[in-house]
Formats: sequence, C-alpha cells, structure tokens
Amino acid sequence: MAVRESARPSIFWIMGPVALAFLGLSMRFRVHKVENLPQRGAFVLAPNHYSEIDPIIVGLVLWKNGRNPHFLAKASLFRVPVLGFFMRKSGQIPVERTAASAAKAVSPFAGARALVENEHGVIVYPEGTLTRDPEMWPMRGKTGAARIALEQGIPVIPLATWGIQSLMGRYAKKINLFRVNRMDFLFGEPVDLSEFRGRPIDQDVLNSATEKIMQSITGLLEELRGEKAPAERWDPAAKGQRETGRDFES
Repeated sequence: MAVRESARPSIFWIMGPVALAFLGLSMRFRVHKVENLPQRGAFVLAPNHYSEIDPIIVGLVLWKNGRNPHFLAKASLFRVPVLGFFMRKSGQIPVERTAASAAKAVSPFAGARALVENEHGVIVYPEGTLTRDPEMWPMRGKTGAARIALEQGIPVIPLATWGIQSLMGRYAKKINLFRVNRMDFLFGEPVDLSEFRGRPIDQDVLNSATEKIMQSITGLLEELRGEKAPAERWDPAAKGQRETGRDFES
C-alpha cells in the first residue's frame, strides 16, 4: 500500500500541526466526496475563492486527507520574513502580478511542471482573486488552471467550499477565533476536458475549458449552499470594478 504523501517527511510536518494548533479549536470541517481527491499522481485542484484565509484552510484540508498543498501564490508573499521562508521550503510557486516583474520571473507554468514531475498537486484559484460577486458566487475565471491541466495532461479536480467566511470574511481584518466556525468542502469529479485534448492550446480553447471548470465549481457550491447561482457569472470588467484591492464595492 502506498504511503500517503502527507506521511512522508517534509516541512509540512511543522506547518500542518502549527496551523491546526492555532486554528483547530475554531474550525469544524465537513468534507464531502473526498474519494474524488487523487491519492497519487499530479492534479490541479480548482477551488472557489472568497476569503483571504481560505488558501490556508484548503491547504489544511488537503494535508489532513493525505496530500501536501502546493499553490500558485503572489510573489510578494515570498518577500515577507518567515512566511517567505516557509513558502519556498514547502514548494509554493511565485507568480508576479505586474508586467515588468513578470518579464523577469520564472514562468509559473515551469514551476508547475516541476510539481507534475514529482506527482504533486497544484492548487490554482481560477478566479485569480477574491470573488467580486455580491453574494460570493464564483465570478468569471482566468485561464491558469486550464492551461496547466491541458499542457501537462493532468486532471482538474473542482472544489467548492462554504463557511470559511465565518472565520474570516471577505477582506476582513480579523479572524473569529472565539467561536466554532463550521465549514463544508465538496470535492467534485475531474472536469471533463477531453474535447480540448490534442487541440492547439489557443485562447478560445483556454476560455472554453475555463468556463467548464467554473461551471463545475459553481454546481458544487449550489449543492453546498442549497441555492441557485445567478444565471450570469459576475465579471468585474463589465461592472467597472478593479481586478484586485479592497475598494471593489466603491
């Protein structure tokens, strides 16, 4: 029987217990259909994104279920003392947001290839930033998750999460540690991207594959919330909103 990835010696042996010690008493996880999470091989995990703390929580869920989390993360985080050290040592992948910096940076997709070669999972938030949708439904997606999956020939596993906002709301400045925060996680079956395999990976293919990924995430979230998502996906550009920053509601 194969050894669980999280059971192999790594820096996650330090990071996981420390995070659980800090947050564990405030969280109650309910993980659904975890059998859809691959226990071996490379994959892209594509979650919805509505709280600044949800990467930590999603990482904990993966670690508790046998896989070590690896993210595409803002390059600026790697320059934060202590945090940057742990991010580098745990194999996270820096992504520059500005064109000038990105021109000098190693491609995030090259970093993803290295993780694929080592049969790790790569967590990519298709929305790219916290959703701007007023009701926190998944907004329009960006193409990073689809590109990695198609270029590397690996599956995309959609993940819907709900309840993390009770621990830390969207762009909140405080964490609610003094109450029990119930959180649900629903892993979906691999997104069917077979119609795009073997085709040139152009913008039309990437946009279509990304929309299929977003539809899968949204459907899972509808199941968790017991509600129907809006018929039209929120698009910040169409609403005259900035892509990033805390002033998106202005």
